[in-house]
Amino acid sequence: MLELKNVHTYYGNIHALKGISLTVNEGEIVTLIGSNGAGKTTTLRTIQGLLRPREGTILLNGEALEKLAPHVIVQRGISQSPEGRLIFSNMTVRENLEMGAYQRNDKDGITRDMEYVYTLFPRLRERMTQRGGTLSGGEQQMLSMGRALMARPRIMLLDEPSMGLAPILVDQIFEIIKTLNKEGTTILLVEQNARLALSIAHRGYVLETGEIVLTGEGRSLLDNPEVKAAYLGERAH
Repeated sequence: MLELKNVHTYYGNIHALKGISLTVNEGEIVTLIGSNGAGKTTTLRTIQGLLRPREGTILLNGEALEKLAPHVIVQRGISQSPEGRLIFSNMTVRENLEMGAYQRNDKDGITRDMEYVYTLFPRLRERMTQRGGTLSGGEQQMLSMGRALMARPRIMLLDEPSMGLAPILVDQIFEIIKTLNKEGTTILLVEQNARLALSIAHRGYVLETGEIVLTGEGRSLLDNPEVKAAYLGERAH
């Protein structure tokens, strides 16, 4: 469904992505793991059109995306729940969700999708008229994911959904990610918590300083001694 081929992205003169190639098949959860500064968020920002690659191709179902504007990429079916959540703090929960659907004009579909988001995140239904900025971190994460869902994406980019959350909420968010995937949403997940990400992912890629150094099925990467030593805090024996 999504394919990156030899993608090079720069911040000014800094060569952030050095020829990344990866694929996400329809119906998969694929995770990118790596330490801070490895290029995980840069990869998502490049897919979303917020950064332009200097070289390489990004394809969604065979259509090249790398020259399209971010809002057009959303129309094509890619939406993101960004790192740090970035909700509209002065708007209500409902208004934030409506912003996720701002490019749609199918009123009935929007109403149905909002109901789906409230079913997925009952806490948001309770907080419907509350301003986003007054929500807890976990509720803001739910709102950020709900807003991304309102664009009715074919593929959802999740950037650090567990960041700053209490363990019980992290488990809840990951259960919801599994549910979304079971119900048909393809997911590309960037996550600091490598153990958790690999345990739910079909496949994973390990990024180091802008390059992919390892790839494999989620479970097999969990058992990989290099991954264990570098990302799971386990010493190689």
